[in-house]
Amino acid sequence: MADIILHNLDAILADRIRRVAETRGWSLQRTALHLIESGLFAVEAEMVGRFSDTDASALQEAIAALEHIPSDPGFSLIGRAEPAEPKPSGPDFSSLELLEEFRINTDSA
Repeated sequence: MADIILHNLDAILADRIRRVAETRGWSLQRTALHLIESGLFAVEAEMVGRFSDTDASALQEAIAALEHIPSDPGFSLIGRAEPAEPKPSGPDFSSLELLEEFRINTDSA
C-alpha cells in the first residue's frame, strides 16, 4: 500500500479527522483511509448518474416530443389523469343501511 502524506492540511480539517478517529476508536491512518474511500465512492456515484451533453440533449428532445402527443383515450393519458379524490378520514358507515333488515322490531304493541 502506498504511503499518503498530506502537507499544509487545514487545522479545522485535521481536527475533524481527529474527532472521527477518536469517536470510532481508529488510528488517524485508518480514519484517513476510510474517509478517502468513502469520499471516492460518493464522487463515483455522482459521476455515474450524469448524462453526457449529447445524451442529455437527446433526452430533452424525446421528452419535448412526448409532451406534444395529442390526448386520446389511450396511452397519451398516462400521467395526465386527474388525481383521485381523497377518501374521507374516519370510519365508513355507508353500509349500515344493510343492517336495518336484521334490526329487532320492538314496536309490536
